Amino acid sequence: MAANDLMDGFPPAPDKLVTLANWRKAPFSAWGFRNVRRLLPTAGIAASGQAVPLELSLEGIAHVGFSGHDGQPTTVGDALPATSTDAFIVLRRGRIAMEWYGNGMSATTAHIVFSVSKSICGTLGGILAGRGLLDPDAPVVGYVPELKSSVYAGCTVRHLLDMAVGITFDEDYEDPAGIFARYRHATGWDPLPPGQDAIDQRSFLAQQKPDGREHGALFHYVSTNTDVLGWVYERACGKAYADILSETLWAPLGAECDAHITVDAHNAMRAAGGICVTPRDLARFGEMIRQRGAAGGRQVVPGAWVDDINTRGDADAWARSELADLFPHASYRSQWYRIDRDRGVLAAFGIHGQWIYIHPEAEIVIIRMASEATPLDFDRVHGWRRGFDAIAGYFL
Repeated sequence: MAANDLMDGFPPAPDKLVTLANWRKAPFSAWGFRNVRRLLPTAGIAASGQAVPLELSLEGIAHVGFSGHDGQPTTVGDALPATSTDAFIVLRRGRIAMEWYGNGMSATTAHIVFSVSKSICGTLGGILAGRGLLDPDAPVVGYVPELKSSVYAGCTVRHLLDMAVGITFDEDYEDPAGIFARYRHATGWDPLPPGQDAIDQRSFLAQQKPDGREHGALFHYVSTNTDVLGWVYERACGKAYADILSETLWAPLGAECDAHITVDAHNAMRAAGGICVTPRDLARFGEMIRQRGAAGGRQVVPGAWVDDINTRGDADAWARSELADLFPHASYRSQWYRIDRDRGVLAAFGIHGQWIYIHPEAEIVIIRMASEATPLDFDRVHGWRRGFDAIAGYFL
């Protein structure tokens, strides 16, 4: 079924209807990922009144070859329509070198970026720390005392930023009865199963328990950590997360379009995975990081925070983690992946194929938005990583 056939009709036929129960499943996700506001409650993230311009400087990148997810040779041009890609942008020195759209997407269509939201949240933390509003070394419960009976009672904000909380939580996206499924019910992303009591996001966070490990001992990827981080920011600033994000990051970096973020029934915002943005604005965000936190002639994020991401990630903690095979030789700091420590390649990554790839030597930023059927397919991740590296090699 083509993406443009979904939700066609008044009402749509049952087999074309995208609902809260199927919006993250193929083929419905091709429509759902770019129409989140029609499925879930959201809060707006206001853009700038003066967008940072993106000039065109197109290059012939489509012919660049690499080994795809199935091990077979392909090219960038052939891989895009064959891999559920919705949007693809390559910036070279801040100018658009390539731009491609499919499945109803456009340069100004908002698309959910899942856990790329985490890297946006980690970046926001640097701004708040730079303004003296946030202390990364402070205990979490100093900001959110409601968490004093949870695993978060003994950890610091830095533990949240670096995914180093000793928490009992299995980030299994495909277990329909596991803790991650219950987390989605709490955030309002899935219908509540019959007989299950309703719970809101913040109450769910307060129920999380320790696993017996010392905080800081191991990288352990858990989405609830980022949602707690967003709650900490709200308490530190006395404002809703979406408003903080707009006023201190989204508008100052020169975003062209408003973004939005999903909220639960109690207006808790899903900092871990609920942000929806346009491809070009995500490219602007990535370019700001490449430029050491600067955009449009202003320093939006303290340069020292970006430097810290590039130099302070714990490689040993990563090597012992459950995701070590996803990005070999990586490290993690402030919700960013440093996927090539030798060349300083940074990445933000989300399930179903969302990417920001920043290669400083090649002076490129690559944005990929997608609606891959499987939440996390290591072969597809590695395939597109080879594709991004090949594009970087084209410019080196």
